[in-house]
Amino acid sequence: MALAVLVADQATKWLALEFLSSVSTVPVIPGVFHLTLVRNSGVAFGLFQGYGLWITLGTLAVLAGLFRATLRPGGSQWAPFCLALILGGAIGNLMDRMRFGGVIDFLDFRIWPVFNLADSCITVGAALLAVSFWRKS
Repeated sequence: MALAVLVADQATKWLALEFLSSVSTVPVIPGVFHLTLVRNSGVAFGLFQGYGLWITLGTLAVLAGLFRATLRPGGSQWAPFCLALILGGAIGNLMDRMRFGGVIDFLDFRIWPVFNLADSCITVGAALLAVSFWRKS
């Protein structure tokens, strides 16, 4: 599952780079949803711009923890799925940081900072994991 997330993330980012590099934005639903290419050297919401090395090191630490967590038996029945979403997304964004010096974002809902598929998978995976732990206790 993590591999599927990673492949889908990298494919969508390749398409964004290929087709959005020469335009400022492409309205899909004007005023609501656009495709807008952004290179984010920070983290969520563009925070911590210019801290690329620290962000990369933090990401590697989180990935190591997630990888270790996927090897543990027991836990929530949803945990492997949630961890795969988070792991695939985190690796996708880490690959961007290493290749481009920042993450490729392109999904622009105009009322929210521009994001990508990896960000969505990380967010959904973390939210589902939190709910699964909450419901189990």
